Amino acid sequence: METFDVVVIGAGSGGYPAAIRAAQLGASVAIVEKEALGGTCLNWGCIPTKALIGAADLVSRIKHAQALGITVQGVGVDYAAMIAHKNRVVAQLAGGIEQLLTAHGVRQFSGVASFRDRGTIALSDGTRIGAKKVIIATGSTSAEPPILPRHERVVESRRFLDLERLPERILVLGGGFIGCELSCLAALLGSKVTIVELLEDILLALDPDVRHSVRANMEKNAGIRILTGKPLEGISADAKGVRGEFGGEPLKADLLLCAIGRRPVTEGLGLENIGLMVDARGYIETDDYGRTRVANVFAVGDVTGKMQLAHFATSQGVTAAENACGSRLRRNETVVPNVIFTSPEIGTVGLSEEEAKKQGRTVKVGKFSFRGLGRAVAVGETVGFVKWIADAGTDQLLGAAAVGTHATELIAEAAAAIRGEFTAREMGRSIHAHPTFSELWMEAAHSVHGEAIHAPPRKK
Repeated sequence: METFDVVVIGAGSGGYPAAIRAAQLGASVAIVEKEALGGTCLNWGCIPTKALIGAADLVSRIKHAQALGITVQGVGVDYAAMIAHKNRVVAQLAGGIEQLLTAHGVRQFSGVASFRDRGTIALSDGTRIGAKKVIIATGSTSAEPPILPRHERVVESRRFLDLERLPERILVLGGGFIGCELSCLAALLGSKVTIVELLEDILLALDPDVRHSVRANMEKNAGIRILTGKPLEGISADAKGVRGEFGGEPLKADLLLCAIGRRPVTEGLGLENIGLMVDARGYIETDDYGRTRVANVFAVGDVTGKMQLAHFATSQGVTAAENACGSRLRRNETVVPNVIFTSPEIGTVGLSEEEAKKQGRTVKVGKFSFRGLGRAVAVGETVGFVKWIADAGTDQLLGAAAVGTHATELIAEAAAAIRGEFTAREMGRSIHAHPTFSELWMEAAHSVHGEAIHAPPRKK
């Protein structure tokens, strides 16, 4: 039996970076993946979704190009060709991961891994490998309630992304990040989409002004019908379609997409063989360094029940690898941006306005609209705003949000500013190139103190 310094279980966004970092630090490393390198994010989540959303956004911009003096006729959508493009992108990036692992000397194993004991990993093909340290990075999978009928017209996000054509009518169960992203994708490409969310609003984790702006644009510009505050009941499916009821109103569609959340993947890991139990929600508990209750075992990514974000999993994975290979412990990063590829896009980082107030903080907020920005007006992208949340006493930036075009890119500057403990005045005094979208942050920082140049004075 070959023994490695570090064995990583799972080659997704948390696993493969952990393996590469451990190898960079001189460890002998093995990685085990049961399906495909890159995990959910690359193969059935982030990357394929964004490949299709990018195409859908281009179609939308072409359809509205007349406002800029551009007339385009005969715009057609070949969804099967879009899926082929998506598959090429996934294959290219997966091949890149394999090359990176090989180049760093990481041994790659295919199969389901389970613990025999704290130092032995058994694979589904009978192979056994020894491990001085183990990093669990098995991720999560779509949660599907038992009330849903088992039928080809009822799918979760993974199966939705493999459809060769988009149905004319789609019913989406769940108004979270995944449900809203895929709803916008389908609606921009011509499907009639209805979202049903049990809670009082979609994207409920966001500040009210952020989600209200996004919801209004999803309804008005994308044509999505959004029903909230009641469950979808009486769900059935057959060869003719899917049906359900919302508050007594009958709903019909060609397909039902279930997007109610995700659950951790721990089945078959043999955690009981090493004395490691999951919590009440099924997650593996870790401390701020990625350590579990078992001394030589770490866990990262969705399986830990913290932020279910690919980039956070990567950061966790790198940190866990460094802690597994060194004597000086490093904590996980705490300033984590979140991006949502709806129409319009959303980016957030740090404390939301509501979170800051719940912590008892006194805050000041500065907002600036895309409508007041020269670059946004010039290119016809005036929907949305950015805002800062700052401590009223110290002026330190605590959080930020962006809604609008390029919001998922813009949020990076806000994340760096918050991690660097900038104040609103420091951000406002930082010269931003003109004309650019990044000026939004400078103007919003001035707005914290009522000093934005390109905004009317506040009402007294």
